Order: sequence, then structure tokens, then C-alpha cells
Amino acid sequence: MATRDFADGGYRFIEGVSQYSAGVAALDGYEIARLRFETPVPLAEGFARIEARLAGAGRPLTAFCACELRSPEPFTEDGFRVFNTRYVETLERWGIVRDGVNPVARSNVCPEVGAAGEPVFHAFSYTRPTPELTRSFVVAGSGEVPEGQANYRDHIVRRGDLGVEGLGEKVRFVLATMAARMAELGFGWADTTATQVYTVHDVHPFAAEIAGRAGGAGMTWHYARPPVVDIDYEMDCRRIPLEGVI
Repeated sequence: MATRDFADGGYRFIEGVSQYSAGVAALDGYEIARLRFETPVPLAEGFARIEARLAGAGRPLTAFCACELRSPEPFTEDGFRVFNTRYVETLERWGIVRDGVNPVARSNVCPEVGAAGEPVFHAFSYTRPTPELTRSFVVAGSGEVPEGQANYRDHIVRRGDLGVEGLGEKVRFVLATMAARMAELGFGWADTTATQVYTVHDVHPFAAEIAGRAGGAGMTWHYARPPVVDIDYEMDCRRIPLEGVI
């Protein structure tokens, strides 16, 4: 699948589902910057702070290209649809989601320890002009289930199987998804500067395999669950030259 340019934002994207794209990469003349909130903030406050930050940087709202959310606990499928409708409304108001196409990449996971009582922003990414020949991308989070199906439950890889073999198949499915998305954007594992794993299950039997793919970037394991009930393992990855905390 070819990527689509979102020229107003300075990036291109892999078209995904209504709530997020599968990944983004900066167009020539731009780079992606990532900012993490020191203290996660509720969605409405987070959107307001992001809007102010973009204005202060002289960037349009359309420069918003990726975000990382944290939710209190995994959603039911109906609950996830309701949440996504609420989230997308702001992107439509910002002129980012057009004709139902959402170019913004996203991860949304549920911390097992210390979760907030409502969905919050953990981090966000945006594009900015650069004279340098930098290359940057963000691949959206994905669990062990193909996107775009009528539901998640009936398509989860080895649903409910948390033995070594079952979990291994889940891990390898997601690793393949990450690799395919990076390839569509024109990148590979060697290009990553960060690879994040989200699960509460024991991935030590697969740690060498995961870290081996991630290469010099290594992997960061977040003790968190994917956002939908019965999905057990999620990853995302990125190449971003500048990251900060606000």
C-alpha cells in the first residue's frame, strides 16, 4: 500500500482505520519532534496544551501527526468505539480528519500500575520545518489482531492462549506488523530510535528476538495492556531525532 501525503501537516501516512493511521513519516523539508508530558493530562486539557504548543512553535494544528494515550483499563469493543468517536471529533475540528480519513498515528494502552481514572495524553508528535536532510517516522501501536475487521475478538491471534507457544505467535505477528508498516514508510528496524512493548505477560522468552530486531535502539517494556479486552501484546516504534519533556 502506498502512503498518502498530508501536505498541510508536512507528513505522509499509511491509511488505517477511522481512529488512527498505521504510521506517519515526515515529508522532505520537515522532521518529527516528540514531546512527552511529565505528568499525563486528561484529553481535553491535553488537546488544549498541544494547540497552544503548536501555536507557540508557529505550526498549524495540522502539524499534529501522532500521539500516545493512556487509558484506565481495556475497553469493550463498544466502549472503544465510543471513545474513538470522542477523540476524532477534535481532529475533525482541527481540519486533520477529512472525509473520514485520519492521518494521525496513535498508541493507546492501559497501565497496569498507577493508571489515571480517565484517558490521558502521555506524549504527542508534530512536524516542523528543517533545512537538514533528516528522516523521521512513527509507526502506530498494534496488537495481535489485523486492523479493519468487523470486530477484534474473532480475529485475535491465539486468543486467550498465554502459554509460551501462544504468546510467541502473538509476539511474532506484531513484529511482522511493525516491519511491514516500516517498510511501507521506507524504513526498517535499523532505522528505529525507539521500540516500545506493551504487555503484562512474560516476554522474557522472546526478549532476545524482540531486542534483536530493535537493534541499537533496544526495547522499552511498558507494564501495560493493549486498549481492547482480550488483546495481550502491543508494540510501536519510531525514528525521531529530537524528543523532550514538558
